[in-house]
Amino acid sequence: MGEKPREVRGVVEEEEEEEDHDDDGVVAGYVPGPLVSLKEQIEKDKDDDSLRRWKEKLLGCLESDLNGQMEPEVKFHSIGIISDDFGEINTPLPIDDNRSGHVLFTLREGSRYQLKLTFSVLHNIVSGLTYTNTVWKGGRQVDQSKGMLGTFAPQQEPYVDALEEETTPCGVLARGTYSAKLKFEDDDKRCYLELNYSFEIKRAAR
Repeated sequence: MGEKPREVRGVVEEEEEEEDHDDDGVVAGYVPGPLVSLKEQIEKDKDDDSLRRWKEKLLGCLESDLNGQMEPEVKFHSIGIISDDFGEINTPLPIDDNRSGHVLFTLREGSRYQLKLTFSVLHNIVSGLTYTNTVWKGGRQVDQSKGMLGTFAPQQEPYVDALEEETTPCGVLARGTYSAKLKFEDDDKRCYLELNYSFEIKRAAR
């Protein structure tokens, strides 16, 4: 199957040859290039009005983001859980101190679910945004999932992305309360969010 061009929300990059990736989904031997501000990227073609406008449209630039700031920012607004058990529940981020450490959601054993994130990208393009979701039960790590969300340009409207679908385990030992940490990083290993949360797995209805 032919490889599709790597998508950037608001930008489609040139097609690349297939490359080897390590366990973290990073291209082997890949070294991210230097950061260039959106303002600098657009000003490179300031004498070509049509090309400049085309870049502004593709990059999804906001006037406030053309201030020369290099570092991108990802601001997370909410975390959601989608399940056949109860539909969808959304929790604003950051989590209220009164709910910190409390169970964020409850699932039945053997049920399918997805985590959903709503977030904004500011100031510059975020390249290769990945997530790692690590789960513990009774102080012992029982699961870890990793995935690539993609590359995102700044835009006015927030992005909404659902992580890969998971299925809760079954059996007496699977029931109980779990603690988890959800972490988001980009190609340069900038960490934009480390979210600690808890959830519960209950016995399936008979």
